[in-house]
Amino acid sequence: MLGAEPLSFLFFRHELLKAWKSAGLITLAAGAPSSDLRSNFERLGIKYLDYPVQRNGMNVPKDLKTFISLWKIFRDQRPDVVLAYTIKPVIWGGLALWFFPGIRFYALITGLGYAFQSGSRQGWLTSLVSLLYRLSFLRAEKVIFQNAENLEELVARGCVSRGKCARVYGSGINLSHFCVAPLPANPMVFLGIGRLLGDKGVREFVNAARWVHAEHPDVRFQWIGGSDPSPDGISWDEVRYWQDEGVLEYLGMTSDVRPYLAACHVFVLPSYHEGMPHSTLEALATGRAVLTTDVPGCRETVEQGLNGFLVPKADTAALAERIIWFIKHPEVLLEMGQASRRLAEERFDVHKVNAEMLRIMRLECVYH
Repeated sequence: MLGAEPLSFLFFRHELLKAWKSAGLITLAAGAPSSDLRSNFERLGIKYLDYPVQRNGMNVPKDLKTFISLWKIFRDQRPDVVLAYTIKPVIWGGLALWFFPGIRFYALITGLGYAFQSGSRQGWLTSLVSLLYRLSFLRAEKVIFQNAENLEELVARGCVSRGKCARVYGSGINLSHFCVAPLPANPMVFLGIGRLLGDKGVREFVNAARWVHAEHPDVRFQWIGGSDPSPDGISWDEVRYWQDEGVLEYLGMTSDVRPYLAACHVFVLPSYHEGMPHSTLEALATGRAVLTTDVPGCRETVEQGLNGFLVPKADTAALAERIIWFIKHPEVLLEMGQASRRLAEERFDVHKVNAEMLRIMRLECVYH
């Protein structure tokens, strides 16, 4: 399995790696260097290989180094199958695999990123990434998408043929690990989880909190997530200002979000784009109403009015109005939370998702 962030293997691909391992497959994971987490992979019985990869931005010397490092990994390890996810591993891994025709390659698209967002002025970047995707996907046996809109976008751009595409419901969620939690006592808590990025909708969340506090000062707004080095990253100074203002409780990072989900009433993700937001799946499994944006990936986690609501992206007023609606209608929270859990069980059960992944990769015979 080829990725970029070591933590993402442990948080989002953990169950798939375990399924491969328990089925007797010799499993390798390759990502950015991380000596701190190597022991976690060893406990799973998985060999972790690191390679240099810059998750954000275009840098020709660094990207060439990534390509050469992946070529060397494939040359030395000679895997039978490679599953790559996120942009850089998919592109440079797919291109490096042109030199190894005997290795089966599958690309997992977990989101398209900033280059494909409407309104982006960097048209040259969209064209370049589209070309690189096209070359990488020519080498792939299947390109696996987490939502229908991303699939249609790349097909329309000529990056991949429709016949080579497959679809799964995100990374799935472990319904035994994420159990239903009873609703806490008031005051009402609205919780967001995600990296500190503008396009995660953090600023809209904070601005909506200001709006709501004018009428409901006791309502609490919390956010969990680490910093991000990308140009869209939110500075610590801005976060500290929000905290000093009393509008946001920033909770930092955590390896276990379950206590925080259990302590909230409504989960909020005002993101501009997603593949399939894992944090929202965790909220569904915990039995929480969801307030998110009507964008690819996010919209598949909400049945409007049943387990939550969708609002337009970058629309602070609409977000604040829905938050106030929840405050004025607390009686719906239990029923909506139950609907969220049902949706998680029906659509996002990790065992169902993993079985479909392995069927697509022609490995279903080893899955139990």
